[in-house]
Amino acid sequence: MSPPGLVLRATEVTDAPGLCALANLPGVRWGTMRQPYQTLEATRRRLEQRGPGVRIVALLEGSIVGDAGWQRFGGRREHTAELGMSVHDDHVGRGIGTALLEALIDSADNWHDVRRLQLQVFHDNHRAIRLYERFGFEREGVMRAAAIRAGRFEDIVPMARLRPPR
Repeated sequence: MSPPGLVLRATEVTDAPGLCALANLPGVRWGTMRQPYQTLEATRRRLEQRGPGVRIVALLEGSIVGDAGWQRFGGRREHTAELGMSVHDDHVGRGIGTALLEALIDSADNWHDVRRLQLQVFHDNHRAIRLYERFGFEREGVMRAAAIRAGRFEDIVPMARLRPPR
């Protein structure tokens, strides 16, 4: 159950300041592949250059408390999209991630004909892994020492969900 008053909507370029602040939170940075010290200019540029896919924000009382999206691959992988999401450090465990993931899966399954949603998550981000597994994502192995975080090489768990047959 999501918190009362939670609003999900499409991301806009004017969300850049809130998204930049979100990306620079210590918990968001720890749990995602984002680089530290993201600039407002880089955030704005990323929003302006988005490719084919869906990007949404979660708002509570007008403030951004989460963001998520998927981006479709091209060519022979056009049926596949890569998913990413984050939730504000002060709002973790309140259902925001669940609401964002439900919305992303609905858009991928029912509006864009995405067959495979995939993602990569740090091996020790247990809360996120449990959330993804609740929605049918399965672990597809371990990518050893695949990303650096706080000066250490960490393992990444690739996960994917195939849309159920209709």
